[in-house]
Amino acid sequence: MPRLVIPTARLELVLQTPDEALAWVESLPPEVQAEVSPDWVARVHSTLPGDPWSLSYTVKERAGQTSVGGCAFKGPPDANGMVELAYGIDEGCRGRGYATEVAAALTEFAIADERVRIVRAHTKPENGASARVLEKCGFTKLGEVVDPEDGLVWRWERVRVLDA
Repeated sequence: MPRLVIPTARLELVLQTPDEALAWVESLPPEVQAEVSPDWVARVHSTLPGDPWSLSYTVKERAGQTSVGGCAFKGPPDANGMVELAYGIDEGCRGRGYATEVAAALTEFAIADERVRIVRAHTKPENGASARVLEKCGFTKLGEVVDPEDGLVWRWERVRVLDA
């Protein structure tokens, strides 16, 4: 089965297999691993290869195919047409605009699906860099919410504009 790749100007978001996604989580430092959703990990265990909504993506530089981070949707579109995205760029690769490219690519991928009406993301209040990324990608900050896994976060959404 060919692997799904979402291209950007400088990056490729390469869909992982379930085994690759689980191995990636295991490879993370404990403090980062603790931030990965247990519900998402449980879903990956029962997900078939090729599911763009339930598996993670490796973010690679196109030029050298070097991994610079990861990203994912937190599940398929729900009954209200909402999907949530998550992304992270490796510490040594930050400050280059990669997070903005990743968030924009995931958002456009989601909005291209007719089931999706809302793309959501959460940031920790102290993470100004992620807030700037989402602002650049057209998200609106809705306010603070308490996420069951992440605690107090800022909720961001981008609503799909429907053709008239």
